[in-house]
Formats: sequence, C-alpha cells, structure tokens
Amino acid sequence: MRLSAFFRAGKARTVAQTLGVVLFMGGMAWASVPLYDWFCRVTGYGGATNTAAAASDEILDRTIKVRFDASLERDMPWEFTPVEREMEVRIGETGLAFYEAYNPTDRPVAGTASYNVAPFDAGGFFTKIDCFCFEQQVLQPGQRVQMPVTFYVDPEIVEDRDAKYIHTITLSYTFYETDLPQEQAGQAALDTGARAATSLN
Repeated sequence: MRLSAFFRAGKARTVAQTLGVVLFMGGMAWASVPLYDWFCRVTGYGGATNTAAAASDEILDRTIKVRFDASLERDMPWEFTPVEREMEVRIGETGLAFYEAYNPTDRPVAGTASYNVAPFDAGGFFTKIDCFCFEQQVLQPGQRVQMPVTFYVDPEIVEDRDAKYIHTITLSYTFYETDLPQEQAGQAALDTGARAATSLN
C-alpha cells in the first residue's frame, strides 16, 4: 500500500514538474520577441538601427556607401521601390533618401514598414533622424507617394573593432499590409457600399 502511494506521489511530482517546465518555456517564448527586439535596438545586433532627434555633431572625411533595398510582404498589393539605389555619404553627414510607393488597387490600403541593416555590425551605427517607417502609411486608390528617410552613420563606427572595416551598408525595408485607421476603414466601407448600389442601378 505504501509502495503504491509512493509511486502515485512520484507520478504527481513528475506531472507537476513537467507542467512547470511547459509554463516556463511558454513564458520565455512569449517574452523572447520583445526582449530580442530591445536587445537588437540597444546593441545593433541583427541589423537593428538607432534613432536620433538631430544630426551628428561630427562629420569625418571618410565616406561610406549606402544601398537601398525594398520588398513587399506576400499579399501586400502596393508597388514599392527605392528612388535611388545607392548613395555615398561622409560618415556623420546627414543623408536623405526617398522610397516610392504606389497603390494600384481601387481601395485604400494601409501599410507599415519593417527594416533591417546589413551587415549586422553596422546596425548600431546607422542612425535614423526621421523615417516613413516610424508610422503607418495609408495610400488611397491610385495614389503614388515618395517617402523620405533621413539618416547618418555614427562616426564611432571607425573605432569599432569589426564595423570599422565596413565600406557599404544596405538599408532594407519590407512593407506589409495593416488595418486601416478606424475612420478611414468606415469611409472605405461606405464607398464600397455606394459603388455596389450604383452598379445595381
């Protein structure tokens, strides 16, 4: 009798430990995304960039090439391209680049851009002052816009053990479709209803 009670207690303990591990791993998985994002933005690891409110105080004589890349998430109906594929700037100098987006559909489409810098070692030194990626973009049917990004390469890059050998940085954006702001979504629904009513008549 005591032996069976011992085994039951052992099974209960094993089940409790297993549940504890599952809950712990689930919690870590949930927390890992924001923690990883924070880590990348602080360290520049994984190509995450920095932001600044103003231009750099120092401009070096050394130059660096910045290339621009654009892509779309699957099912995003826009057309999206960099206006200029490459530019050369002095380290610390403020650069201004434009990306062009076009909505060829007959409905408003909202989008948000994710971004990445390559090589990864350059991420912590690529600093954005202003960028279309900071907020949601909404394009009306047939609308074409040019969206700016203002940036500089931090002069501290020349002191970094690995990043000082970088001669070219690639800035990549990927646009994906997001929900329209509430007021625009309501207006789009009204417009769709009006078009449907007109076609019936």
